[in-house]
Formats: sequence, C-alpha cells, structure tokens
Amino acid sequence: MDLKIFERLESEVRGYIRSFPVVFRRATGSLLFDEEGRRYIDLFSGAGTLNYGHNNPVLKQRVMDYLQSDGVIHGLDMATSAKKEFMEAFEAVILKPRGMKYVLQFTGPTGTNAVEAALKLARKVKGRPNVVSFTHGFHGVSAGSLSATANRKFRDAAGVSLGNTTFIPYDGYFGPDVDTMAYFERMLEDPSSGLDRPAAVIVETVQGEGGVNVATLRWLQELQRLCRRFDMLMIVDDIQVGCGRTGTFFSFEAAGIQPDIVTLSKSLSGFGLPMAMVLIRPDIDAWKPGEHSGTFRGNNLAFVTAAQALRSYWSDDSFTRSIQDKETLVRDWLENMVQNHPEAELSVRGRGLIQGLVSARQGLSNRIAAHAFANGVVIETSGAHDEVLKLLPALTIEEDVLREALDILDRSVAQAVADEPADRQQAGARVIKFGGKNR
Repeated sequence: MDLKIFERLESEVRGYIRSFPVVFRRATGSLLFDEEGRRYIDLFSGAGTLNYGHNNPVLKQRVMDYLQSDGVIHGLDMATSAKKEFMEAFEAVILKPRGMKYVLQFTGPTGTNAVEAALKLARKVKGRPNVVSFTHGFHGVSAGSLSATANRKFRDAAGVSLGNTTFIPYDGYFGPDVDTMAYFERMLEDPSSGLDRPAAVIVETVQGEGGVNVATLRWLQELQRLCRRFDMLMIVDDIQVGCGRTGTFFSFEAAGIQPDIVTLSKSLSGFGLPMAMVLIRPDIDAWKPGEHSGTFRGNNLAFVTAAQALRSYWSDDSFTRSIQDKETLVRDWLENMVQNHPEAELSVRGRGLIQGLVSARQGLSNRIAAHAFANGVVIETSGAHDEVLKLLPALTIEEDVLREALDILDRSVAQAVADEPADRQQAGARVIKFGGKNR
C-alpha cells in the first residue's frame, strides 16, 4: 500500500492514518474497502459522524436529486428551501414530540464551533467569564472549546494559557463511593472555595474521547438542580453521543432533563457532511445579528440529508428499539470477552451503541486495536491512557456484520494477550490506576 505521498506532503499532525495505514477507496454501509480491494468492518464510524453508515442509499439519493436540481449549496445564513425543510422537520420530528422549545443557531460546520458559540453566549447572558467543565471532558480544539477540554495532549498544543474554566470531577472519577455532585455543591456554597462563580456548566452525558465514561441519570439530574440553584446555564455537548448514539435522539432524554443549551454536530447531517447547530432556550437567545458569524454556517446539502435522516429514522420509536436490541447484543458479547480472557483484566462500560472494552493493562487496548485492523475491523481507542477500546458501530449496522466484527474482536483480544512476554503475563502488566482505584 503506497502511502508515500501522504508521508511527503501531509503535515505531521495527521493522526488516524497512522492507526489505519491503508488508502481507502470506497465505502458502503458499515464496510470500507481499500485500494487493493480488501474489506474492513467499520466500528469507528468517523468518530461518531456516520450513525447511518457510509453512503446511506436513502440519503445519497437526496444528495443526487438536490444537486441535479441546482439547489443552493452555499447560502451563509440566508433563507433557503433546504434550510426551511430541515427546520420544519426538526421541529415536527424532534422538538414537538419531546415538548422541547429551542431556537436553532447554525454555526460554522464543526463541533468545536458550536461549542465556541455556546460558551460565548453563556458568558454574554450571565456576564461572567468562568465556565465549569469536567475531568476527562473533550469539547474541541479551538481556543475557547480547548479551554474546556481536559486532555493534556490537546491542551499542550495550544501554545497559550487556557483560562476561565474550572474543572470538577466527573461522575465516578474517584470511584463509586464518592459523590462528585456533593463536592461541586459544597464548592459553590462556600465563598472561600476559590471557585469563581460560573456562567455555565458544559458536560457530556457519556465522555467519548475521555474513555466512554457514563454519567448516571441521577448525577445528571443533580447537575441540573445545581445549575438552577446557582444561576448557571447547563450546556450539554451532544456532538458525539447525540443523534441516536445512546438509543434516543438526545443522550440526556432518559434523565428527564432539559438543558439550556445543546450542541450538535457529527451525525447531525446524517451523511458525513459538515454541519453543526446550537439549540438555545428562547429567552436566553441574546445574540445580536451577525454577532457569531462564519462563511460556511449554511451547508445546504447537509440540511437536505439531515432532514431526510430525521424523517426516515426518527418519525416513530422503531429505530430506538433497534438500537437497544443491538446494544444488548454488543454488551453481552463484550461481557463474554471479559469472562473468556481473565488474564486481560477487562471490563465493559457504555450506553447504547457507544461501548468501551476497558483494560487496566498498559498498552493492551492499542494492541487489540492493531490486531483488529489487521483482521479487518476499524476501531479506535480512547481514555487518558488509551486504555479503552471504543466501539462506535453505525446504528444501522446489519446484525450479521456486527456479529462478525465482534468475533474478530474476540480473536484480536486473544492475539494481543499472546503478544505479551511470559513474565508480564505471569506477573501482570503495569496496572493503570484512576483516583487511587483500578477501573
């Protein structure tokens, strides 16, 4: 596989190509094919951008029809038929059935721009600069969103100080016996805690990049209560785990909460086209015209596919039920891997179709991912130490393809364990510890 042109001309910043060193030529559904015709099952889904699979035929047809009709492609924030169609579908299919009232802000087409807009608006509304984020949180890599991102690797690349953010322990950070919401509440109550009064709290209900850390529903409910009590806006970053990834369209629905602001991107367009949006409680929509701008804040082709995805998959609860069925299948299979490979010191965590196979053994998850790719499965790792093998299959993946991928992962675990020297297998590889406890 010839990668010389990428090595010669592309910046050293390139990342995923190093984990998946082939040239991909085409893709359909949950399958990728390289230039040599080799087939791969995709459990990565563009880091959660392809919830409906590659080249979904229903959405692809809408793209082709729209292009053939000379529909507007670039429209800034002007009114277009494509935007009108999306807004009507989003209101009818998503907002009204859930009793939600939000206005829609279309930002530049990346998730980090949606987060930038959300943070700017919160500070504007409350007149306070400080924002609370959480340990292991990831919200983007532009300056404002990077300030709310916890991972040192990303923060060190900024080149400037990153302020106006206070990090609070996420649910389970110190293990199951420590209530981090009680800690946060005490910090807010105490005028000598050193916590500058926050304008907002930004949170992922499931931390994807952070290691598939799942907040309990009670913890999320308590967070909303604190936001109301202490006059903070609640921002839910649903960029990776929204659009059905946890089973419901929004990841926070099961908790019964209604955030003040929600950020969406990744699978919002449904087709891998760049699109980002901020949902804003109407009474805090304090923007002046053009105050948060961007040349590409009107991707009309993405509006077209996004509207079609809503109508095709979210008009009733059948899609949610299918995701729940696949969640059960994946979870059972992963739990069997834990039992089948006790020497690997594995555990499982996740919600819906974002599931993590966690290893306390240093480097094991990366070796599993490498074997999986060699065996024909594309999958990534996450977490502070890359200790989590993160499964992000398309929500539309066929059951037989999913079972094949899980079987390959099972074999890849065995291969990765066999790679370890005998003395490490007997003594145990270095155990990664979090908060003084193994997780």
